[in-house]
Amino acid sequence: MRLLHSLPPYNLFGLEEQDYGSAKVAVLPVPYDSTASYRAGSREGPHAIIQASRNLELYSAELGRDISKIGIYTMEELEPDVNSAEGMAKRIEKEVGIILGDSKMPFLLGGDHSISIGAIRAVADAEKDFSVLHFDAHSDSRNEYMGSRYSHACVTARARELAKNCFSVGVRSLDEDSARAYRKEMLYMSDVRELGAEKAAKAIIRNTAGSIYLTIDLDVLDPGIMPSVGTPEPDGMDFGTITGILKTVLEKKKLLGLDMTELCPIPGMVAPDYTAAKLAYLILGYAFAKKE
Repeated sequence: MRLLHSLPPYNLFGLEEQDYGSAKVAVLPVPYDSTASYRAGSREGPHAIIQASRNLELYSAELGRDISKIGIYTMEELEPDVNSAEGMAKRIEKEVGIILGDSKMPFLLGGDHSISIGAIRAVADAEKDFSVLHFDAHSDSRNEYMGSRYSHACVTARARELAKNCFSVGVRSLDEDSARAYRKEMLYMSDVRELGAEKAAKAIIRNTAGSIYLTIDLDVLDPGIMPSVGTPEPDGMDFGTITGILKTVLEKKKLLGLDMTELCPIPGMVAPDYTAAKLAYLILGYAFAKKE
């Protein structure tokens, strides 16, 4: 008997069949938000994105294909280390290292933005010549914040120690020291608006290596479409701009891994969760379209 209200399986995009061996992408949910400094709740982000993603159409009208056929495997949630952010970074580094060792691209679902640090470490162990491409309303470039070098506010500081460079996009909130030190390594949101998606993408391509690790803090998007974040910053990016930029960039770059962070679900408001899931799906389509 077929059930009228049967639901797709509980994995990213609700895929009926998962096979780790043949998958190109391994999704690692990381429900961790111990370094949150304003609004907590991003530990619920992975569940919300997965839940929303189960309602997406797998056929992409934009790309003319079912993106899921690249092979996407959702792993079990990674147990948080609540004792220290440094310990959590080490735990993530180990798990992402295993994924990379199995020749799969890691896709982390956060969680607060600090989860990127362990993932970037693992990528740096496997790949020496790469850039970190960072979409965020904030520069996250403090060397230390609230007594920790592993805070969500220190992501790009740690990335610069590991990668060829770190290039930030959509920034509209930062401290004075970072503004002075890293202006040439950023496209402020005002720059993106002035340039438009196509020219902004070309600027990113010029300023990053051939291989990239992509980290997306969802507060890069405007709170009008993405209010469900830890620190919503006004005057952000719209969906068409971020997808337009990423489509062009990923046509030219090799994507080594990525993460999506800082979704803090608001009860009863599912549109931001669905927006995050749709963005995740399109990014995978852009990354692998040129390989098929």
